[in-house]
Amino acid sequence: MNKVYISAGSNLGDREGYLLKALELLQREPGITVQQVSPIYETDPVGYTDQPAFLNLALLLETDMKPDQILAKALDIELKLERKRKEKWGPRTLDLDILLYNSESIQTEQLQVPHPRILERSFVLIPLIDIAPNLEVPGTGKTVSEALCELKDKEGVRIWKKIEWEDASGLTES
Repeated sequence: MNKVYISAGSNLGDREGYLLKALELLQREPGITVQQVSPIYETDPVGYTDQPAFLNLALLLETDMKPDQILAKALDIELKLERKRKEKWGPRTLDLDILLYNSESIQTEQLQVPHPRILERSFVLIPLIDIAPNLEVPGTGKTVSEALCELKDKEGVRIWKKIEWEDASGLTES
């Protein structure tokens, strides 16, 4: 089985609802098991800042799918949940990014793993630390915890809601 770390974010409409629906759709997919889910964080927008705050979380999947199959499933879920790609870093109902796939480095036209900006984004690293603090980012020699320590801008990421993922049975709130 492959271990895949995903970052999920939403800043339009029912932000929490979109994140939870994405988790549900992933869990229902044959060949995917959602193993761990971080707490939800509210984060200030980065890049294009004139937009609402995001809710972000990180999750760990176990799957027999290949990277391109996971990417296709993520894009399909984004479309099902009304994602519209109008502007780079603009508002969205849902964004699913593949951060890591096992400890592989993947470079294709459609996919770069590790995610090319994983080490630059506190809104990715902070939730990821909750589920895998000692996980090494391939090609960097750094764990996600070490990467966060080296990151200059850690502002704008605050805990929003703790949730507990109970493997195959799904979500409970705490």
